[in-house]
Amino acid sequence: MKILAWILGIAVAFVAIVWLAFQLSPWPAVLLIRRGFDKGAAEASQALEKHVPAGVSELRNETYDASDPDRHLDVFFPSDVKNSDRTLMTVVWIHGGAWISGTKDQIANYAKVLAGNGYTVVGVDYSVAPGKTYPTPVRQVNTALGYLVKNAQRLHVDSSRFVLAGDSGGAHIAAQVVNVISVPSYASALRITPSLQRSQVRGMVLFCGPYDVGKVKLDGSFGGFLRTVLWSYSGTKDFMTNPQFATASVVNYVTGEFPPSFISAGNADPLEPQSRELAEALASHGVLVDTLFFPKDYAPPLAHEYQFNLDVTAGRGALNRMLAFLSAR
Repeated sequence: MKILAWILGIAVAFVAIVWLAFQLSPWPAVLLIRRGFDKGAAEASQALEKHVPAGVSELRNETYDASDPDRHLDVFFPSDVKNSDRTLMTVVWIHGGAWISGTKDQIANYAKVLAGNGYTVVGVDYSVAPGKTYPTPVRQVNTALGYLVKNAQRLHVDSSRFVLAGDSGGAHIAAQVVNVISVPSYASALRITPSLQRSQVRGMVLFCGPYDVGKVKLDGSFGGFLRTVLWSYSGTKDFMTNPQFATASVVNYVTGEFPPSFISAGNADPLEPQSRELAEALASHGVLVDTLFFPKDYAPPLAHEYQFNLDVTAGRGALNRMLAFLSAR
């Protein structure tokens, strides 16, 4: 009985320590979430391999800021422009991962699919939370754009024709970067000097992103996850009342200067209402907005990041709609 009591005591102490660790820091939960996210991203990337067209060249791991080990980017382009001075309209894609996970490598195959349709496509790495907090990724992506301009010819980048794109947390970062470029007061609030002029941005492509922190639902099965990632990214448990983090709700700061945008999310994505909200806000300012949403009863239900699945009708349809949007730009 004494041995049993001793074992139970150790078990209770262990549970208490684990519980306390989850209360004092977002790191324990983040590491669990990151493991699951990375596994899913790897599977999605592998499934895309068969869709990658021939005739796509690449430049991998360009360092866009030598002072930061997290600052690298990949460039993909049609092979027929290799060894030439030709430049192409450039899609800069910011990967997702809820601000706490993900790398440019995970979206490389999708970037190659886009590049095969006649574009230069850039995948950008940035620092993830909790290691680095808001608005570090916004600053990093802005720096990456400056690097692309300075190295435009070598990288086959047409610096007069950029489209910024992103998925999930990357869509949020991309939207913020474009708003920094478009709205001087917003750039001032984030203390960022834009690397591009608004005239250099032809459009935006946003999949499955969050754009309004004030309207996230912190109850229910998705609530615990949101609390963890927002605590991680903001750097504080009190993210709802943090004045600096208020600027993360980019939907509240957009104006008619925002570029034409293509916005989409699946019908079973918990963040779908946020995509609809941003689309409505932009349209109310007179911005040209092309949307792809689905009926609530669409089957099979389209989960978060549905667009990366090119083995289903909805994923292929999203790609075609995006390509039509890019062509119009």
